[in-house]
Amino acid sequence: MDMTTHTLITIAWELHEQGLPKTHIAQRLGKHRETIILWIQGIEHYGLLGFLERYDHAKKVPRVHRQVDPILKRWIWEIREREYDCCGQKIAYFLEEEHRVSLSVPKIYEILKEKLIIKNRWNKNVVRGPVPTASHPQEVIQMDPIDFGDLFAFTAVEISSKEADILITPALTGSFEYQFLKQCMERRLHTHVSLIQTDGGPEFKEEFQDHVRDYCDLHRISRPYRKNEQSYIESFNRTVRKECLGWIKYHHDQLPICTTMVESFLDRYHYHRPHMGNNMQPPLSRKETDCRISTEN
Repeated sequence: MDMTTHTLITIAWELHEQGLPKTHIAQRLGKHRETIILWIQGIEHYGLLGFLERYDHAKKVPRVHRQVDPILKRWIWEIREREYDCCGQKIAYFLEEEHRVSLSVPKIYEILKEKLIIKNRWNKNVVRGPVPTASHPQEVIQMDPIDFGDLFAFTAVEISSKEADILITPALTGSFEYQFLKQCMERRLHTHVSLIQTDGGPEFKEEFQDHVRDYCDLHRISRPYRKNEQSYIESFNRTVRKECLGWIKYHHDQLPICTTMVESFLDRYHYHRPHMGNNMQPPLSRKETDCRISTEN
């Protein structure tokens, strides 16, 4: 071991004996405060010379790297592929649910990096602006369409419970959007909500404008070029593309197939797929849905 670290440990102990706070010692020596605390605690227990000897010995002993069970690695890779390249938090959820294995998210990403290229898309310094908020479920809904060539998907998500709905249509018009509005509110939410938010697209005019207030107290149009105001529905639409319909273009004659795919996806989304915004729980459980429907009937 070089003399530089020996000197730093000795200086740290001398400054501590002089009554200098550990934070100031760390700043002066360019070390982390926790490192200074460990040094001082070790010296108090073993004495300065004894601690330096133990420190030398610990540095000379090669560290044994922990080996991860190959079966556990295979489970993680299989879940990642099966659940449409899901994030580490969801992999941890499924490991616990299916195999009763608890593993930290950083460790999961470490294992994924052995086989995959993992990109971090999160940038905490981006200014995201205001977004609609809900104090309780069934209060705020965001809506938006997705273009699939000759077909379109009208989508909606309730931003608190994350309950969602989709309708595949052959055109992007206000009449189809009204059809979707009626389907969404009567099939999924069964209630009158406080706010429905859309963008300013032409599909949210005509019949939609005539009837939207039948289902909400206020219809808000998000500001143009401010996708953060539609963040919940934008996130859901990305999930629809990633886990259901993809990024390809569909033809009119594929409408029945797409509708079947969407209904299967919605069933999986609501009852199987954990959601990070719901404490890693699916938006719905079959028992809760059956109880709600029986109560309303």
